[in-house]
Amino acid sequence: MEIKARGLTFDVFEGGPEDGEPVLLLHGFPQDHREFDLILPRLHEAGLRTYALDQRGYSPGARPEEVSAYGITEPAADAVAVLDALGLESAHVIGHDWGAQVAWLLAALHPERVRSLTAISVPHPKALQLAMRVRPSQRARFAYFALFRSPIAERFLLAGGGAALKAMLRPIGDRAKLYVDAMRHDPGRLTGGLNWYRGLHGPDLGAVQVITVPTTYIWPDRDGVVARTAALRTRDWVEADFELVVLRGVSHWAPEQAAESVADCALARIRPA
Repeated sequence: MEIKARGLTFDVFEGGPEDGEPVLLLHGFPQDHREFDLILPRLHEAGLRTYALDQRGYSPGARPEEVSAYGITEPAADAVAVLDALGLESAHVIGHDWGAQVAWLLAALHPERVRSLTAISVPHPKALQLAMRVRPSQRARFAYFALFRSPIAERFLLAGGGAALKAMLRPIGDRAKLYVDAMRHDPGRLTGGLNWYRGLHGPDLGAVQVITVPTTYIWPDRDGVVARTAALRTRDWVEADFELVVLRGVSHWAPEQAAESVADCALARIRPA
């Protein structure tokens, strides 16, 4: 369905029992709402109502031209506005990659809107900032940001039929084609996704302070983006029930590479024993 919020039109994909507890799912780059397809059946079987949002830059009706419109506080405000438009006072929130960053910000600034948080791959921003300061290896893992923020990023990522995108997404096998084809056929989607990198300013993440909602952080230990220090120090920034789950042998793309494990973790957080 299409949801109008903040002067934009977002594509939102709903599923599960209409009377189920609501779950808002926030994707990352270079994916879209489909990155959660493999965990949704488990959530629906558990009686949950899901809303998978194609975020700004990905929904065709939500692509502002100016890079400043992609600062991380903007998609967090989008999430609040979408909840409002859906008539939901609060929801469980599951986010991966950039979607996890949005989810951390949402939980920090609007804890009353977040029943529980499941963040995948990307840790609490303060923990990541600490790791960037003290671990050269963590800084090295973010070297790709310079390329993604550059004017040549689109050309580089789409060259050779999207070879670089396919290489990034190799751990998810044939599913990579879903996202590569979407960006090849709709280059504005790729620019919209890259504008999240171009619009990021460190001070924006300063608003992400202590989290006070029940939280699970899922860290795949073969994540090429996030090293161990940032994962372990996330606990320092959650003053609520917290669990760190380490997925052994799994890459950054956990929702598709290890869907059953991610679903188990999400359901344990949403429906704790």
